[in-house]
Amino acid sequence: MKFLTITDTSRSGHRSRRLFTLIIYLTAFIFASLQTILAVTAQPVKKLMIFGDSLTAGYGLKKKESFSEKLAIALKGKGLNIRILLSSISGDTTAGGRSRLDWALAEKPDAFILELGANDSLRGVDPSVTRNNLEIILKKLKKNDVKILMAGMLAPPNLGKEYSIEFNSIYSSLAKKYNILLYPFFLEGVAAVPKLNQKDGIHPNSAGVDEIVRRILPIVMKLVE
Repeated sequence: MKFLTITDTSRSGHRSRRLFTLIIYLTAFIFASLQTILAVTAQPVKKLMIFGDSLTAGYGLKKKESFSEKLAIALKGKGLNIRILLSSISGDTTAGGRSRLDWALAEKPDAFILELGANDSLRGVDPSVTRNNLEIILKKLKKNDVKILMAGMLAPPNLGKEYSIEFNSIYSSLAKKYNILLYPFFLEGVAAVPKLNQKDGIHPNSAGVDEIVRRILPIVMKLVE
């Protein structure tokens, strides 16, 4: 039996084949584009929680001048899609942070900047108490699989050499014990520099926050990447 092959040599036939080919290419392009879009949107937005006191709460500053806002801009400038959760309270101590940690963790952060201890030292809290509070916080964060960056603090010199030595060693000791990232002194390059601080000489001004963000950004990027 012979089969009859029909070949359409008319212009309408050529147009139909070209149209069919075009539809196939467009369909493939749209499908590939949708796959790319879905792949991008499927990537979870990392949540970074800043958990501290007035130094990160933005005390005395406009919102746009605060540490959290400027850090968010700096991370975005590096191409990182990070949602920052601010959980800092002016005047907070390590005891206060310990008591409100469960509430903060309800936000389910992926990463965590722990900045507490300044108010402990200003109040002369026993360094062993400060250490214990921070350790409890770190244990709970580890239990919840949260990546941690701890920002250290230094005791004011007027509390004496013995107190300063014991307090200042807390952060490096705990960072080593729990194998976490450490930024040794949150106010590095800003403390005791008048032009970078507010009138109280304690809290950074807008320029001071810029300096803090510039210095801490590399290790924050290591935390979130």
